Amino acid sequence: MPAQPLFVSSGDLVADRRYQWALDFLNRGDAEAAADILRQVVETAPNFATAWFALASVRDGAITAFKAARDADREDYHGARLHLARLGVGEATPAMTGVYVRRLFDQHAPEFDQALVERLDYRGPELLLAALRPPSGEFRFRSVLDLGCGTGLAGVTFRPFSNRLTGVDISPGMVEQARAKNVYNRLDVAELLAFLSGEAGAQYDLVLAADVFVYCSDLAPIAAAVAKVLTPSGRFAFTVETHDEPGIRLQDTLRYAHGADHVRAAIAAADLELQQLTRASTRTEKGAPVEGLLVVASAPPSSAAKS
Repeated sequence: MPAQPLFVSSGDLVADRRYQWALDFLNRGDAEAAADILRQVVETAPNFATAWFALASVRDGAITAFKAARDADREDYHGARLHLARLGVGEATPAMTGVYVRRLFDQHAPEFDQALVERLDYRGPELLLAALRPPSGEFRFRSVLDLGCGTGLAGVTFRPFSNRLTGVDISPGMVEQARAKNVYNRLDVAELLAFLSGEAGAQYDLVLAADVFVYCSDLAPIAAAVAKVLTPSGRFAFTVETHDEPGIRLQDTLRYAHGADHVRAAIAAADLELQQLTRASTRTEKGAPVEGLLVVASAPPSSAAKS
């Protein structure tokens, strides 16, 4: 199945059981039988979003089924709107729902480090650290915020250079993995903009986001919220995947790529000063480096906390 759904019950035990039968057929390589059963399931349980999503996947991206999956669940925990966008239906770059992102990362939290570091040669935190290191090599941040901290890979990298390290992630499963590393002074489970809006004034010397914004469409609201929690001369360092055209693109991976023009505009609109914007690849997929950007911006030295 190209896009395995995250199972959420229909509330009908018979429909749920038949859905599982369909997956059994699919796992045995009989996609036609699976599709037949799934069509029967959605006829009897028309609001069963998981079955609609599975049917769309079995039928190689059937638009009607993806639309039904989207309409059956407004929180879009399967990401049906993203698949529709890839098929040219609806918004070109729809924002991912918090429920979708949370479920996605909760599902993969236990094996996340192994998959990212060992199989994809992930190197985002190390690239950010190298970009922030001054020529003298001596530096330390009083207070660091790791946005979308995940399992704490960036936290491990930046802990030796931080007096106080805070991490936040939307996924409880990921935060649990980060907590086990014992490198953060504070860990919160929250959506990024909600967390930033709840922080009191300028308090962070550095805000990090290592490969986080590939799950965010418009960077402008995030940059504006980060600007409000940076100390004067505080820095905002992050990575994104990129492409050579203007604006934002939703890729086949269902991750966003941001053009350099969008990054520059978001930084400028937040009244931050762009210090560095360079090509950098934080991971390798299918034997090739994934094109990306490494960005460092700073608050003006005379900036004061914005309410």
